[in-house]
Amino acid sequence: MTTEMICAGFGGQGVLTIGKFIAQSGMKEGKNVSWLPSYGPEMRGGTANVSTVVSDEPIASPIVSFPDILVALNQPSIDKFAPSVRKGGVVIMNTNMCPHGCPREDVDLVAAPMSDIALEIGSMMVLNMLAIGIVIGKTGLIKYETMEEDLNSFLKAKNPDLLEKNLAAIKRGIEIGQKHE
Repeated sequence: MTTEMICAGFGGQGVLTIGKFIAQSGMKEGKNVSWLPSYGPEMRGGTANVSTVVSDEPIASPIVSFPDILVALNQPSIDKFAPSVRKGGVVIMNTNMCPHGCPREDVDLVAAPMSDIALEIGSMMVLNMLAIGIVIGKTGLIKYETMEEDLNSFLKAKNPDLLEKNLAAIKRGIEIGQKHE
């Protein structure tokens, strides 16, 4: 089974990190993965997106034209990528930054005030981990345990407070994703 995903938002929202952690976790789980970032020269504040593919089979191309999953953290991302999501696919949308919503009715929409939830948890820096949690809860693409292990090795010594907030964000995201099953 092959799952193609695009994550998109403003530079600085951690969009590329979403794809990177999902690809890393997929690889640790023995799957084939690809990770292809794309961002403008302005980076922070500009638009950024990443194509990630997780598959049980060899991956022919890292380019994602018709994603199964779209994680859109802002309205320009919905406007640009939602039309290409496969019919029956999943669109995960940050309602705080998408005032016009998603025009598609033939996709499974998971809309949540992700910026508000990140602030409740204690930092806008966990917005991307909240999105990963929603992907896990909605699709089961990767396992929570693999993400937890990755984050522990990455943050435990460097920033234990941020580690706890990130894990809380992933768990909260999983709950949101599971409610939309």
